[in-house]
Amino acid sequence: MPFHSRPRRLAQAALTVALVAFLAACGQNHPESVFHNRTDFNRDVDFLFKILIYAGTAVFIFVEGILVITLIKFRKRPGQPEPEHVHGNTTLEIAWTVIPLLILILIGIPTVRTIFKTQAKARSDALQVEVVGHQWWWEFRYPQYTTTEPNGKVDTVVTANELYLPIGKTVNFTLHSKDVIHSFWIPALGGKRDVVTNHTNYLWMTPDSTGPDVFNGACAEYCGTSHGNMRFKAFAVTQADFDSWIAHQEQPAAGSPQPAASPAAPSARVAGGMAPAAPGAMNAQVMQAGFVAYPRDKIPAYAIPQTPFPAGLKFDDALLSAGNAENGHKLVTTGMCVACHTIGGEPTMQATVGPNLTHVGLRTTIAAGLYPNDAQHLARWIKNANAMKAGVIMPTFGLGEYDPVTLKGPVKLGGFTDAQIADIVAYLTSLK
Repeated sequence: MPFHSRPRRLAQAALTVALVAFLAACGQNHPESVFHNRTDFNRDVDFLFKILIYAGTAVFIFVEGILVITLIKFRKRPGQPEPEHVHGNTTLEIAWTVIPLLILILIGIPTVRTIFKTQAKARSDALQVEVVGHQWWWEFRYPQYTTTEPNGKVDTVVTANELYLPIGKTVNFTLHSKDVIHSFWIPALGGKRDVVTNHTNYLWMTPDSTGPDVFNGACAEYCGTSHGNMRFKAFAVTQADFDSWIAHQEQPAAGSPQPAASPAAPSARVAGGMAPAAPGAMNAQVMQAGFVAYPRDKIPAYAIPQTPFPAGLKFDDALLSAGNAENGHKLVTTGMCVACHTIGGEPTMQATVGPNLTHVGLRTTIAAGLYPNDAQHLARWIKNANAMKAGVIMPTFGLGEYDPVTLKGPVKLGGFTDAQIADIVAYLTSLK
């Protein structure tokens, strides 16, 4: 191959690859792209981004055009005299000072305006959501809504790893961390803000358009072993569906003992009051409240986790169909689970170390969005959470399984058999 033809062939190959990549990018759907106008925050940042891109492109074309013209017009020729020097040319020096200044003004004014707008306080009537980052899961609290325990204790509505937002309503996120620095980010809705220990950050946006209306969120700041596994789901729903969902979240879960309804209690919002339910039994009055969770059969494929089971972690799935929820209730509410978790309506389950499990049966994922929330995955999670997700502090409960956190050896005394885990799964999946 002649030497002079190599650059030409390489250029042709590079152009072909670039053209294919461009066409492929244009022909695909990108539901998680940041370039969607689904919130006011997103549109403001997108507008600023376009200004920077357009201005940068214009400057690039201008500079490169002058460079090419200079290379051609003033290329060296035989007998050509030395070019004229421009040092001391006042007009030229003023020009190349003023032009960059005008470009900086063009970029700086909308940048500063966008910063002030996105850093301003949210509307006074905004929905308040407290976001708490943990290693490695997300806690969402709705302080404007409360739930009442049988002992009269009033607490904020709390959920984990699933965030519900009403369309058309401004949402003000109050962000802080329980441990290290995290970063709260829902790419398709725009906006990303650090979640810092001993400091509160704020972020607000108004989800005002959908399609799709299920969004993946994640931690965008390295925070340790399972940083890449610190995910969550955000659902944008109508105001009516949000009101129905929050009313259901204010109730103790179906499948747990529940307090009697009273006119002053939030539970009175459900027509018909609340009737006590036996452990594991579905409370029909609660589940008739209307919209209680986003339908799983409508969740798009990109929002369904595909994480495979860990190699070597076995479970007898045949036992799941025979799980005894009543026995699972006893194992959960009288065992080690009481040290870490809360279940509304259960006096012994009031801890806040791990995620709130009150309505865990309605959630679409477990392990902070890493696995689908079904019996097979939940059973293996209970059996050996550390094998399912690196770095978690949840103890290993499977009899004979290796526990790297508490025991640093195989689980013996107090470990659960597969049959007992199946009972626990039956109880937890009834918490709806």
